Amino acid sequence: MTPTLRESAARLQPELTALRRALHQEPEIGMQLPLTQAKVLAALDGLPLEITLGRRLSSVTAVLRGGRPGPVVLLRADLDALPVQESAELPYASRLPGAMHACGHDLHTAALVGAVRLLAERRAELAGSVVFMFQPGEEAGGGAGIMIEEGVLTAAGEPPVAAYALHVAASVLPLGLVATRPGPLMASSDTLTVTVRGRGGHGSSPHLALDPIPVACEAVLALQTMVTSRFDAQDPVVLTVGSFHAGTAGNVIPEQAELAATLRAFSPEARERALAQAATVVRGIAAAHGLTAEVEHHEGYPVTVNHAAETAFAIRTARQLLGPARLVEMPRPITGSEDFSMIAERISSAFLMVGACPPDRDPSKAPYNHAPQAAFDDSVLGDAAALLAALAFERLHQEQ
Repeated sequence: MTPTLRESAARLQPELTALRRALHQEPEIGMQLPLTQAKVLAALDGLPLEITLGRRLSSVTAVLRGGRPGPVVLLRADLDALPVQESAELPYASRLPGAMHACGHDLHTAALVGAVRLLAERRAELAGSVVFMFQPGEEAGGGAGIMIEEGVLTAAGEPPVAAYALHVAASVLPLGLVATRPGPLMASSDTLTVTVRGRGGHGSSPHLALDPIPVACEAVLALQTMVTSRFDAQDPVVLTVGSFHAGTAGNVIPEQAELAATLRAFSPEARERALAQAATVVRGIAAAHGLTAEVEHHEGYPVTVNHAAETAFAIRTARQLLGPARLVEMPRPITGSEDFSMIAERISSAFLMVGACPPDRDPSKAPYNHAPQAAFDDSVLGDAAALLAALAFERLHQEQ
């Protein structure tokens, strides 16, 4: 009798756990991940894949062509770690100072390797092709965009009809629970840097100078008021000033003050309007005081939008595979951001969250992803691999 996907995945669990822990011990940051790439290639060795390596980044694109004709589906995992010093006491803790897989990308990578193996075993019944996207540079560099430029969406010869990805959570979600929602799932992310320029002088004679500090402080408060008074609470915007620098001494009025803010939104319209109005507010306040303000926009990631049909399919597939109690629909989106959004802008997609909080921790109190104490339970790897494989397998058969 042919084993089910979950039964096959359960047999892979020890192998996937070993891979995840090897990745965890040698985390790499950014676009160039040679150690990680080598581990992925070793794990894929011997499988019937067409493999392409990135030119501008250490990506791996693998294509599995099924034994039956059909369209293309894409599955994605991100590979990169964070510049965080791990404080969790684990036998497989990071060996590289200042780097940690604090967001669980090591689990994503291992789960996608598991999905490759599961689908390769079922290649004869596979009605189409699957593109496996192993992507560096999610945390800051927009690696998805570079992989798109290098051809990941046409790696199998034609664009995918659907794309899927998972993201583990160290907190909030109980272990093994899968959560998603149609529509906006994660926020856009942009950075604004503001330089208020005045005229320096002596602190004893502010009337002879143009002090940028109170103007910049007024701008910070005005930005908060702008968010609460000009944007619909049903289409929210989050603006946080996280950096403020000015001056060198208590009795010196500086020439300039600088601040930086992150701006999050859940619709392209709110994002565009918030960026424009923030610049108008800051420049207007500076001008009212006889100063000038330079505003620079550093574009981040778009809103991650789950397509309705793909999300409904993903929910059905997860419930059939794991049981109805394992799937919950999220009541609201998450204010974090993801460069999977760049794929979702082009391909009908669904992004799902998977609870990986260790069973000895309270999900409501456990450290979040990105924290030095963040911990993820390896036991989700088998089911995560099976879910990715099921999404690809069933979606291809849906087209027949």
